[in-house]
Amino acid sequence: MKENNVFLRLWKYLKKYKTSLFLAIFLKVLASFMNVLEPFILGLAITELTANLVDIAKGVEGAHLNVSYIVMILVIYYLRGLVYQIGSYGSNYFMTNAVQKAIRDLRHDLSQKINHIPVSYFDKHQFGDMLGRFTSDVESVSNALQQSFLQVINAFLTIILAVAMVLYLNVPLALIVVACVPLTYFSAQFILKKSQPYFKAQADTLGEMNGFVQEKLTGFTVLKLYGREESSAQEFRQITEKLRQVGFRASFTSGMMMPTLHAISDSAYLIVALVGGLQVLAGKLTVGNMQAFVQYVWQISQPIQTLTQLAGILQSAKSSLDRIFQVFDEADELNQATEVLEQDLTGRVSFEHVDFQYIEDKPLIRDFNLEVEPGEMVAIVGPTGAGKTTLINLLMRFYDVTEGVIKVDGHDIRNLSRQEYRKQFGMVLQDAWLYEGTIKENLRFGNLSATDEEIIEAAKAANVDHFIRTLPGGYNMEMNQESSNISLGQKQLLTIARALLADPKILILDEATSSVDTRLELLIQKAMKKLMEGRTSFVIAHRLSTIQEADKILVLKDGQVIEQGNHTSLLADRGFYHDLYMSQFSKVQE
Repeated sequence: MKENNVFLRLWKYLKKYKTSLFLAIFLKVLASFMNVLEPFILGLAITELTANLVDIAKGVEGAHLNVSYIVMILVIYYLRGLVYQIGSYGSNYFMTNAVQKAIRDLRHDLSQKINHIPVSYFDKHQFGDMLGRFTSDVESVSNALQQSFLQVINAFLTIILAVAMVLYLNVPLALIVVACVPLTYFSAQFILKKSQPYFKAQADTLGEMNGFVQEKLTGFTVLKLYGREESSAQEFRQITEKLRQVGFRASFTSGMMMPTLHAISDSAYLIVALVGGLQVLAGKLTVGNMQAFVQYVWQISQPIQTLTQLAGILQSAKSSLDRIFQVFDEADELNQATEVLEQDLTGRVSFEHVDFQYIEDKPLIRDFNLEVEPGEMVAIVGPTGAGKTTLINLLMRFYDVTEGVIKVDGHDIRNLSRQEYRKQFGMVLQDAWLYEGTIKENLRFGNLSATDEEIIEAAKAANVDHFIRTLPGGYNMEMNQESSNISLGQKQLLTIARALLADPKILILDEATSSVDTRLELLIQKAMKKLMEGRTSFVIAHRLSTIQEADKILVLKDGQVIEQGNHTSLLADRGFYHDLYMSQFSKVQE
């Protein structure tokens, strides 16, 4: 059963390092106690000094400064300060140690969880949203724990200890000081409640402005082309004016907090000074204790202000924890293997009466049947939304069929380990993916045990070896984060070399030659042909001229195979494929 309280769930990570955590709390308690003792100890010294100096000024016989007593108080004050500094430093050190290790474990578990979540989860969530959970949300929790947790403990302890001290020193004056606590708290809460809507509006408007700027900069050439500079500038002025207004209201309203709280503190100072002064004159209160009271007013009001300001950080941390644990609560991708592949697949694939739907009661594929022999090339064509990518998703077990069965070499793929099963596949997608690292590391991604010689042979087979050697650094050239330091076609050749290195039994090819020039297109097609030799291949075709040699061509429409055959027979049938092919051919002729 999942724990609903996210802070209790977070405790499961922190308790592994409870020794450091409890040491941090103990040292913070010690530091808080030493901090509260400061006014009292100073009060003892001030009382002794004022009493003796008054007697000396009056010429009282035998009046003198009790130097040994004052020195003892100063030594105690110094030791108090030393313990306070050690406690403050030590608590921060141990808290940082515990929090950073706990957050490291949280990130690790989050990373592991992502690897076990079904692909359908990523279809429902934006990439930016997932990235935010890994980065800003985790960082928000880390900052709240590291910076706010000890401050909250310190604030509560300081208030409790300071109230205890003023009650010990003088009850009537203590009641005045204690009255500041609820007054300060509710005043701060009132101002926060008033300012929060303005801050939200400010954040929303800032997001609107950032989106507007990004959009206009991205389409700057088009904006110039149609002469929309002035209208764009006017729209931007309207957004910035709105941002100015809400920003002013947010800053002004929140800026009222400190003057208001200081006014309450100053009022308490004044009342304590007046009442305390009268008690000093009446001999009911020493001068040192009166100054201690004045400092305790600050020690009580300041932590309340701190707690109020931390409320927003803690609320943000809770929201971040909710988002993080939402990922943990997602069901894992089922991987209950009942069959073991004793040898590599040969590539015989069969779809038997397959039904599938992404959304309940909205079937996409109905009673789909297909037989593919080892080494055959199967091309899948059809209009957008026909179900081409869906078939590949089912074959790769990114989704499982609703009804029917998909078999590879006679094995129901649902009975195989997803990880072992997917090792039999190679993929070359339209959006070529390379990561930040050297070209050699990107190629070795297909087979981590590959030697340098094997990498070079794969690159030669993919017609990309010559290109790599012309680059600065050759195979050791660093790819940047977006892989933008080489062209799209060159990236595609590298992904083909990577697939060759993996030596898969079944290939998935999402034809990726539509965005490259003719010379590179020929190189890519030649490399893909080399890659498909002796392997079962499923090709999602966009240019029908590239699949004329396919053993089977499936023409999909609305999730159904409406035509099936080879290129020659389908043209002879003069059906949907014929019309689709001729439309592309006529475009080329034009």
